[in-house]
Amino acid sequence: MFFRNLTLFRFPASLDLTDLETRLADVPLKPVGALELSSRGFVPPFGRDAEALTHRVDDAVWLTVGSEDKLLPAAVVNDLLAKKLAHVEEREGRKPGGRMRKRMKEDLVHELLPRAFVRPSRTDAMLDLSHGLCIVDTASRKNAEAVVSDIRHALGSFPALPLNAEVAPRAILTGWIAGEPLPEGLSLGEECELHDAAERGAVVKCQRQDLQGEEIAQHLQAGKQVTRLALVLDDHVSFVLGEDLVVRKLKFLDGAVDQLEVTQADDIRAELDARFALMAAELKRLFAVLEGALRLSRVDS
Repeated sequence: MFFRNLTLFRFPASLDLTDLETRLADVPLKPVGALELSSRGFVPPFGRDAEALTHRVDDAVWLTVGSEDKLLPAAVVNDLLAKKLAHVEEREGRKPGGRMRKRMKEDLVHELLPRAFVRPSRTDAMLDLSHGLCIVDTASRKNAEAVVSDIRHALGSFPALPLNAEVAPRAILTGWIAGEPLPEGLSLGEECELHDAAERGAVVKCQRQDLQGEEIAQHLQAGKQVTRLALVLDDHVSFVLGEDLVVRKLKFLDGAVDQLEVTQADDIRAELDARFALMAAELKRLFAVLEGALRLSRVDS
């Protein structure tokens, strides 16, 4: 259950979330209706057999938004619509007008929806109550904001805002490759993306490469700036940090995962609990490093 991507939001650490479980219970995921395209709501993090909609370890809270979406491919709808339109034209001797075409398409969608396949999905999130941090396991800003909106809907108010850095992140990332000292615990990985400063300029993507080698140095001398950079924190986690402050390709390394071997996890739930506790601790440590390095702004209480 380790998160793979992190889109982060900040909220006032003083926010009272003592009734979070109760509020989430008011908006659970309901099965998508026969004539509905989708349904969203909160589901138990431990799976459908569990009851609790949150799981807490110290000041870290795990919650999950579930969704059910009807699969109704546009190609299928358009193909059936074309056949119906052809039948009407043959019967009446004229092509249907725009309004009639629209109505026929709507009727067709309503006819197909009850028979459409349903695709379930889930998006996990963690609330770090001590730092006022909402971490959503997605690299999509749109999906992350949808989860924050779901929490806001459940609570009535959830003043969470995307991370904001006081200094341009690409300037800091470029400096680290150019030889400026990295924050304690951080080291360079083997992946980066560089952009020419000019609009619609060149883009260079490097993988499995020495980021402080001559080739990268030439790109920097030509004026390119780093927009994504692979980093490693204390041999515990590796990740790619973007100038949009989204953490991608998050991976927990042996230095972190080896700590699980000492746990006496005799069932799936105990193992998930141990993994979440480990992940929460590592993410807090990662955020603390990034907060100081990128000068991340706080949200006023």
